[in-house]
Amino acid sequence: MADEPLPFDVEGPVKCEVYLVWLEDGSIRLGGPDGPRAWELEVGAGEHPVEAVDRIVRDVVGEPLLVHSTSWRRDRDAVVLSFLVVVDRALMAGQPSVAVGREDLARSSARAAPTAIATSQVLEHALRHLAWLAEDDDVVRHELSGEWRAALAGYVPEPFRSLG
Repeated sequence: MADEPLPFDVEGPVKCEVYLVWLEDGSIRLGGPDGPRAWELEVGAGEHPVEAVDRIVRDVVGEPLLVHSTSWRRDRDAVVLSFLVVVDRALMAGQPSVAVGREDLARSSARAAPTAIATSQVLEHALRHLAWLAEDDDVVRHELSGEWRAALAGYVPEPFRSLG
């Protein structure tokens, strides 16, 4: 019984915003079935969000290299889970995309969430998180190429930015 995963149970809708990214000539690109922005999905009751995102990306785009949940927030009367999904460039050939720029992160107070969070800030947070995982997590490091690690080099993980 102790080895069984706990059920994912939240009252109200669970939405996933999926940031589909790939590398093109060493630059990180954002795109997807809805164009160059976060792809919004709703997870059905009883579905595990990671499994649902993985399945839908496989069905619509192709096999992802990496599916990782990076943050959550309450928004639009739902719990919104943010996912960074890394795919091979070949899957996105000819699809509309934009180069990913840098952003300041949304900041909160000591006991409250930020009053506003832009999707570009969510993506910045996700890429900083991925940069950390690329150094700290064997699975992520194995899945990401040297080209990916080079593209992420400027995304200093947040806990270490103040250390210079």
